[in-house]
Amino acid sequence: MKPVILTAMAPPARLLEMLAPHATILPPLAAPVPEALPPEGRDARVLITLGGIRTSAALIEALPQLGLICCYGTGYENVDRAAAAARGIKVTHAADANAAAVAEFAMGLALAATRDILRGDAWLRAGHWQDKAVDRLPLARGLLGRRMGIFGLGAIGREIASRARAFGMEVAYHNRRPRADLPYTYIDSLQGLAGWSDVLMVAVRASAQTEHAIGTEVLEALGPEGVLVNISRGSVVDEAALIAALDGQKIAGAALDVFEHEPKIPARLMEFPNVVLTPHIAALAVTAQHAQQQLVADNILAFLAGRPLLSEVPAP
Repeated sequence: MKPVILTAMAPPARLLEMLAPHATILPPLAAPVPEALPPEGRDARVLITLGGIRTSAALIEALPQLGLICCYGTGYENVDRAAAAARGIKVTHAADANAAAVAEFAMGLALAATRDILRGDAWLRAGHWQDKAVDRLPLARGLLGRRMGIFGLGAIGREIASRARAFGMEVAYHNRRPRADLPYTYIDSLQGLAGWSDVLMVAVRASAQTEHAIGTEVLEALGPEGVLVNISRGSVVDEAALIAALDGQKIAGAALDVFEHEPKIPARLMEFPNVVLTPHIAALAVTAQHAQQQLVADNILAFLAGRPLLSEVPAP
C-alpha cells in the first residue's frame, strides 16, 4: 500500500505528477482543523502545507502516523514546531529555491515605486500624452546613488542586496547579528536602518518577534523621501501605522506584495497613487515554482525512503 500524503493547500499539478507514483495524495482539506480530516487522513505520513496556513498542535495530534510537515514555500511561521518536535515530526520548507525570483520582483517593486512606472502607464492610457515636453510628468528620484536598507539578510535579502548594488545603490542591513562574510554595512537597530535608508526593503522571516516590526517609529525614521517595500509577510508591517504615515506624508510611498490579512486589503491603501500593490506574486515565476516543486518532491521522497532531508527546518 502506498503511503498517504495529506494536503492543506492545492498542490500544483506538476508536483502531484511527481508524487503520484510514490504515494496516495488526498484532496486539500476544507480547513486545517481535525474536524475536516477524512477517515483516511489519519493514516497520513506527510502533510503538505504553506507557512500562511495554521498547522496547530490539535491538527498534529489528530494525525498519529504523521512524520513530515512539508511547507511548499519558504515560510513556516504558522506551523506549531514545538508540537511537531515533541512527536519527532520533521518540518521542511523551500529554503532558497525561490530567492532569486523574489529578489528580482522586489527590485521591480522598488523601481515601480521610485520611477512612477504605474503612474506613467495610467497617465498614458488616460490620453494625457499630447506633446513631447520633458516635464510632462514630475521627475522621479529612481535608485541610482541612493541607499537601500534591507531588514533581514537571509537568502532572499542577499539576492536583493546584490541586485541593488548592480543598480548603483549603497546597501546596509539589519539582522539579529552582523554577517562578517558579507560586504554590506550592518546597522544594529531597525529604526537606525530606516533613518539611513532611501528604500527600506522588508525581507525578514515572519515570526512573533517581527510582527509589526515596521510601525510608526520606523516609518517616521524612514522619512518623507523614503519608500517602503515589503516582499516578506504582511504581519511584519503595521498597516494602520503605514496608512497613517502615508496620509500624513511622513513617507514618500510604498510597494507591497504582502498584507496582514490576505486576501483582504484595506480600502484606504488602494486609494494612494504613490502605493504599488500586487497580490503576493513575488515567487510566482516558472523557475522558482519548478525549483520549489522539485525540492518538495525530493524532501518527501527522501523522508519516505529514510534518507536525510534536503531542507529541514531546525527544531525550536
